[in-house]
Amino acid sequence: MPDEGTQTVVIADYDYGDVDIERAIIEHAGLELVAAQCKSEDDVIAVAREARAVIAQYAPISARVIDALEQCRVIARYGTGVDIVDVDAATRRHILVTNVPNDWCQDEVADHAMALLLAEARKLRTYDRETRAGVWRWQSGQPVHRLRGRVLGLLSFGAIAQAIAARAVGFGLAVVAHDPYVPAAEMQRCGARSVSFAELLEQSDFLVVQAPLTPSTRNLFDEARLRRMKPSAFLVNTARGPIVGDAALYQALKEGWIAGAAVDDIEEEPAKVRDWEPTNPLFTLENVIITPHAAYYSEESMWTVREFAAEEVVRVLTGQPPLSPVNSI
Repeated sequence: MPDEGTQTVVIADYDYGDVDIERAIIEHAGLELVAAQCKSEDDVIAVAREARAVIAQYAPISARVIDALEQCRVIARYGTGVDIVDVDAATRRHILVTNVPNDWCQDEVADHAMALLLAEARKLRTYDRETRAGVWRWQSGQPVHRLRGRVLGLLSFGAIAQAIAARAVGFGLAVVAHDPYVPAAEMQRCGARSVSFAELLEQSDFLVVQAPLTPSTRNLFDEARLRRMKPSAFLVNTARGPIVGDAALYQALKEGWIAGAAVDDIEEEPAKVRDWEPTNPLFTLENVIITPHAAYYSEESMWTVREFAAEEVVRVLTGQPPLSPVNSI
């Protein structure tokens, strides 16, 4: 048990192997650290009820959890998106919510998106599979089309999407983007043409999803939207899995509404599920690449996100303002 008066920081969950980076920062500030592996609301409540701060990666920090936190002053998210946190509930309880500005993994996600796009465009999975099976024929990947002159569509045009656009231009791709919050003139300065969402669906040869997960984007790519895409198009999702409905995507790939897909996450987010098994029908298809929510990963980005989240907690608990608040109280 911590000494009376000691402020406890709970790491609700993490998949980094250890919490050495966080421990060094938090304990150096005279705070107590408790690390857990919560998969449910009840898990979080049990370990964090009396915590002064909570750091979370995937664990659900819902309104129910927040109402049970008796002494919490700050909830820090490992990462930029805060869809796991009920920010409104935290604000009502006068609890700060912080995140990590997305430049911590901007290059990693942009590189990953282009890697997935190129792997699909050049049929790398097909060539590798066929070659390993003893088939040495360039025809195995037919048809493969030249990238130059084809259209890359971006859903959202924030910093990461802009980094993807910069890379795409180097391959000769024409870039279009849909983001109601970014002026067309700003997109043009970054080499992209502003289009409506309908035009994005209909014009893109490669459509990269880089939007945040919100109530309006959850299951945005349903049957109706996927049917509006070109039959030759490829969908790349390097944002949150639930933006693309798994069942609709499976049907689209199985029935040829689109040519292929590459996703860095699936709808159920396996890291949030205890004892997850790979039963998703998408895993049975040959025309989809699935990576385990790894787009943000590099050794450098992992150090940055862990350090920043821990330092935000220390700042708040020692009376300093956070550098990246999501709400105001």
